[in-house]
Formats: sequence, structure tokens, C-alpha cells
Amino acid sequence: MSDYIRRLPVYLLLDCSGSMSGEPIEAVRQGIKALLTELKGDPQALETACLSVITFNSTARQISPLTELMLFKEPELTAGGATALGGALCVLADCIKNEVRTSTATQKVFLLTDGAPTDNLDDGIDALKQVSYGNIIACAAGANANTNTLRKITNNVLMMNNLTAGDLAAFFAWVSSSVKASSKSIDAKPGEAVQLPPPPQGFVIVP
Repeated sequence: MSDYIRRLPVYLLLDCSGSMSGEPIEAVRQGIKALLTELKGDPQALETACLSVITFNSTARQISPLTELMLFKEPELTAGGATALGGALCVLADCIKNEVRTSTATQKVFLLTDGAPTDNLDDGIDALKQVSYGNIIACAAGANANTNTLRKITNNVLMMNNLTAGDLAAFFAWVSSSVKASSKSIDAKPGEAVQLPPPPQGFVIVP
């Protein structure tokens, strides 16, 4: 990455626990495919956005390092295990520390989970406080996702009532719209209020 080009780092934190097995995890795979198609078709996003994927089940790990869109390859996703959301936030903090230059525009983090954390969430929140991070947008997917837990991480929480392929496709389309809008204003100051696109039908932005 050139030091002279402003970049928009985008991190996807994806719940790959056992409850995501079957249709949900396949819908996430297809959602990422559609997201890449949309962003690669937008000249501004193609020039500015970089993408990374962090998954979490019983453990959390970065499976796709921060990569320019044109070079990004779809990750292999499998579902199983518990929900190490706190660990995912710790991994995110490390990735931001190692991959994001302080001169880079504020990054966007999209978190998708369908359950409650099974590890220590506070450890992850404390790790994030040690780095300068941008805006986190969390999506609580399905009836078992706890919006109160996600509100501890961010004020920007989106509620998806049903964990279906159609809803997950709508979520990734919404992520695409958010990234494309952000790529047109990457000089926004870190920590500014997020101007989110209107939520898809059936979604609610948690007040």
C-alpha cells in the first residue's frame, strides 16, 4: 500500500460457532461473495477499501489479513464450537495495531453474531481501549443474540430478527452500501458518529 493513498480498512468479525452450521454459514459465504462483487464494481471503493476477515468460534483468529480488494480472496468458512467474541475483539485490537497506520482514515468494523459470548468479553473490550479504532457496527442475528451485550462494545447495533439466507444476504448488501458510502468520505475523523444507510427491511437499529 502506498503511503500516499488514503485507505479505508474494513474488518469483518464473523461468528462461526456451531449455531451457524448449515444454511447460515453458507449464506455468509454467499454474502461475502456478493460483497466483493459489489465493492469491486465501485471505482471509489476499489481504490480505497481494504478488507480483512476475523472469525470466532471456540477460538478467534484472523483468516484474511488486511488486503486490497483486487487482491482479496474469499476465505474458507466452517461452523462449529462456542462463541469467543471477547477473543475476537482481542484479535481485532492486535490487527489494528499491526496493520493500520495512524495516518489512515478511520476503519470500519462489522461484527455479525447470533449468540452470546462464551469467553470473557471484558478482556476484548479492554484490548480495544488500548488502540485507536474507528467505528464498530454490530449485527445481532436471530432471537438468541443479545443486543445488550453488543451495546457494551458499540452504540451502533443492528438487530436482525431472523437468521435466514435472505436476511444474511440483506445484511451483506447493507455492509456493501456502508463501505461504499464511507469510501467516498475517508477523511472523516475517527470516532465521529456513523452515518448508517437505512436498515434493510426486517432490521432495526437498536436505540
